[in-house]
Amino acid sequence: MGLAAQLAVPASLADQAYEGIRDRLVMLDIRPGDPLNDDALAQELGTGRTPVREALKRLEGDRLVVAYPRRGTFATAVDITDLAHISDIRAQLEPLAASRAAENSSAATRARLADLAEDVAGLEARISDRRELLRRDVRVHREIYRAAGNPYLEDILVRQDNLATRIWCLFLDRIPAIAGHVGEHVALLEAIVEGDADTAGRLALEHVVGFERAVRAVL
Repeated sequence: MGLAAQLAVPASLADQAYEGIRDRLVMLDIRPGDPLNDDALAQELGTGRTPVREALKRLEGDRLVVAYPRRGTFATAVDITDLAHISDIRAQLEPLAASRAAENSSAATRARLADLAEDVAGLEARISDRRELLRRDVRVHREIYRAAGNPYLEDILVRQDNLATRIWCLFLDRIPAIAGHVGEHVALLEAIVEGDADTAGRLALEHVVGFERAVRAVL
């Protein structure tokens, strides 16, 4: 079970369906353009059709699925032309979230982030699966957003990071430095734990810029 799952409060069936389908869409386990079948997803997730339908409505708002009358619901395409728009938002808000996390985190949150930094520091030696490394990257981002203490900021950034991760997945096999990219989070997490808001903000910005640069280098 992942760290986020261990720390989460019990979720409703609709929330479980939403998170399960969302993460499949983000990691491209459900490929862009694939149809989403209510019955098949309900059986796979064990949640029933109504929670799946509620989840799909939420995911449409996240720009992860699109519904067409009389045709059904499909995973949205990954459009590389969206990269500049997504990066523009993240370049403004990721540093803000990191700075706020450094300023506002409780002792318990700092301890959790310190443990996460230690885990990330050894990833390259322990994990060679690029998709698993990317899942760890997503986990770190979500933990930092939550630590910022602003649920509205967290919501925006989770959505944008989901879209960015889909782009990353599209080029995952062509980008050589995925482990190094994830490893950048160690210094960022340590800055947050130490309460160094300026350094945390700067490192968050460098991370976002580095992501866009790495993707554009393989286009």
